[in-house]
Amino acid sequence: MKRIALIDYGSGNLHSAERALLESATRVERDCEITVTADPTMVSLSDAIVLPGVGHFADCANNLHSKDGLVEALGDAVIAGGKPFLGICVGMQLLADVGLEDGETPGLGWISGNVSRIDPGAGFRIPHMGWNEILVARSHPILNSLGANPHVYFTHSYAFQVNSADHAAAMTTYGTQFITAVARDNIFGTQFHPEKSQDVGLKILSNFLTWEP
Repeated sequence: MKRIALIDYGSGNLHSAERALLESATRVERDCEITVTADPTMVSLSDAIVLPGVGHFADCANNLHSKDGLVEALGDAVIAGGKPFLGICVGMQLLADVGLEDGETPGLGWISGNVSRIDPGAGFRIPHMGWNEILVARSHPILNSLGANPHVYFTHSYAFQVNSADHAAAMTTYGTQFITAVARDNIFGTQFHPEKSQDVGLKILSNFLTWEP
């Protein structure tokens, strides 16, 4: 039994993420227990962690820090303990040093960089919403076997600007090119929503559930 902690801090699309994780576990015939939780003890007992996120960077960061002991438990599990971690949308953005939405807000600092507004140019609407192709920047187990021209679902106005190109796992072009997935050691994050991305998203989640960094 693999225990997945799906972090509930008042800022995530929990029900869709939970359903997609369960479906992905079925597809890879992996016996998984998905626990929606903000309990530091449950985080410490988990085998892997998923941090979703919807809304503004500052609101999500404040909500995360408002849960007693949660940020410390995440650090112990992921940074010290090496447990597989997946951040989704703002859950991925929170990995940065700082978010620049509504002023400057500190992030977790797990992957160095900042989160700033995308500027796709004339003719492109913000927020960037809908389906778009991801371009794999470097080989990673979570991006394996996605098929030709994989398309995923986005809804965002800000993107992660990493300080090291080694941490950029995938890109997307929308007027300009921006980072769509980040990776470092046992940490992975997607700007898009795999739980809303049909078969490609379910394959990404399946790869996460079987990933052993």
